[in-house]
Amino acid sequence: MPTRLSYVIKYVADMDKAVAFYRDSLDLPLKFASPGWSEFLTGETTLALHIASDRNPAGSTEVGLSVDDLAAFHAEKTAAGVVFPEPPRREHGVSLASLLDSEGARVGVSG
Repeated sequence: MPTRLSYVIKYVADMDKAVAFYRDSLDLPLKFASPGWSEFLTGETTLALHIASDRNPAGSTEVGLSVDDLAAFHAEKTAAGVVFPEPPRREHGVSLASLLDSEGARVGVSG
Protein backbone atom coordinates (compact mmCIF):
# COMPACT_ATOMS: atom_id res chain seq x y z
CA MET A 1 0.00 0.00 0.00
CA PRO A 2 1.79 3.19 -1.13
CA THR A 3 1.99 6.11 1.26
CA ARG A 4 2.13 9.53 -0.40
CA LEU A 5 2.96 12.99 0.89
CA SER A 6 -0.25 14.86 0.08
CA TYR A 7 -0.01 18.13 1.99
CA VAL A 8 1.99 20.31 4.31
CA ILE A 9 0.09 22.56 6.70
CA LYS A 10 1.69 25.81 7.84
CA TYR A 11 -0.01 27.28 10.91
CA VAL A 12 -0.28 31.07 10.69
CA ALA A 13 -1.36 33.92 12.96
CA ASP A 14 -2.55 36.21 10.15
CA MET A 15 -4.19 34.41 7.22
CA ASP A 16 -4.41 37.44 4.92
CA LYS A 17 -0.74 38.31 5.46
CA ALA A 18 0.35 34.69 4.96
CA VAL A 19 -1.74 34.25 1.78
CA ALA A 20 -0.31 37.49 0.38
CA PHE A 21 3.24 36.34 1.14
CA TYR A 22 2.98 32.91 -0.52
CA ARG A 23 0.92 34.24 -3.44
CA ASP A 24 2.59 37.60 -4.11
CA SER A 25 6.14 37.17 -2.83
CA LEU A 26 6.71 33.52 -3.75
CA ASP A 27 4.36 33.40 -6.78
CA LEU A 28 2.52 30.25 -5.69
CA PRO A 29 -0.84 29.90 -7.42
CA LEU A 30 -3.69 30.22 -4.92
CA LYS A 31 -6.29 27.46 -5.14
CA PHE A 32 -8.63 29.14 -2.63
CA ALA A 33 -8.52 31.27 0.50
CA SER A 34 -10.76 31.43 3.56
CA PRO A 35 -10.34 32.86 7.07
CA GLY A 36 -9.33 29.49 8.58
CA TRP A 37 -7.89 27.43 5.72
CA SER A 38 -6.24 28.32 2.40
CA GLU A 39 -4.51 26.17 -0.23
CA PHE A 40 -1.93 26.68 -2.95
CA LEU A 41 -1.43 24.64 -6.11
CA THR A 42 2.06 23.19 -5.78
CA GLY A 43 1.94 20.01 -7.87
CA GLU A 44 1.10 16.70 -6.23
CA THR A 45 1.56 18.07 -2.71
CA THR A 46 -0.67 20.86 -1.42
CA LEU A 47 0.62 23.71 0.71
CA ALA A 48 -2.18 24.55 3.13
CA LEU A 49 -2.33 27.46 5.54
CA HIS A 50 -4.34 26.96 8.72
CA ILE A 51 -5.05 29.52 11.40
CA ALA A 52 -2.82 28.91 14.45
CA SER A 53 -4.11 27.69 17.82
CA ASP A 54 -2.74 26.73 21.23
CA ARG A 55 -2.22 23.18 19.96
CA ASN A 56 -0.63 24.38 16.69
CA PRO A 57 1.21 27.67 17.27
CA ALA A 58 2.02 30.09 14.46
CA GLY A 59 5.10 28.98 12.57
CA SER A 60 4.64 25.27 13.23
CA THR A 61 3.95 22.77 10.45
CA GLU A 62 2.27 19.41 10.00
CA VAL A 63 2.93 16.79 7.36
CA GLY A 64 -0.07 15.09 5.77
CA LEU A 65 0.10 11.65 4.21
CA SER A 66 -2.43 9.91 2.01
CA VAL A 67 -3.11 6.16 1.78
CA ASP A 68 -5.62 4.13 -0.22
CA ASP A 69 -7.13 2.30 2.78
CA LEU A 70 -6.84 4.20 6.06
CA ALA A 71 -8.41 1.46 8.18
CA ALA A 72 -5.89 -1.12 6.91
CA PHE A 73 -3.01 1.36 7.29
CA HIS A 74 -4.10 2.14 10.86
CA ALA A 75 -4.37 -1.55 11.80
CA GLU A 76 -1.02 -2.44 10.20
CA LYS A 77 0.91 0.47 11.68
CA THR A 78 -0.68 0.15 15.13
CA ALA A 79 0.39 -3.50 15.19
CA ALA A 80 3.91 -2.34 14.26
CA GLY A 81 3.99 0.03 17.25
CA VAL A 82 3.12 3.35 15.60
CA VAL A 83 1.19 5.56 18.06
CA PHE A 84 -2.11 7.05 16.87
CA PRO A 85 -3.38 9.55 19.45
CA GLU A 86 -6.44 10.02 17.24
CA PRO A 87 -7.98 6.95 15.59
CA PRO A 88 -9.52 7.20 12.11
CA ARG A 89 -12.65 9.36 11.89
CA ARG A 90 -14.82 10.83 9.14
CA GLU A 91 -14.42 14.57 8.72
CA HIS A 92 -14.96 16.88 5.73
CA GLY A 93 -16.09 13.87 3.67
CA VAL A 94 -12.83 11.95 4.10
CA SER A 95 -11.33 9.51 6.60
CA LEU A 96 -8.65 11.15 8.76
CA ALA A 97 -6.28 9.98 11.49
CA SER A 98 -3.27 11.34 13.31
CA LEU A 99 -0.07 9.56 14.28
CA LEU A 100 3.10 10.59 16.10
CA ASP A 101 6.47 10.45 14.35
CA SER A 102 9.78 9.43 15.96
CA GLU A 103 10.11 12.86 17.59
CA GLY A 104 6.53 13.16 18.78
CA ALA A 105 5.36 15.45 15.97
CA ARG A 106 1.81 14.95 14.74
CA VAL A 107 1.43 13.56 11.19
CA GLY A 108 -1.99 13.63 9.56
CA VAL A 109 -3.12 10.67 7.47
CA SER A 110 -6.08 10.65 5.09
CA GLY A 111 -7.59 7.85 3.10
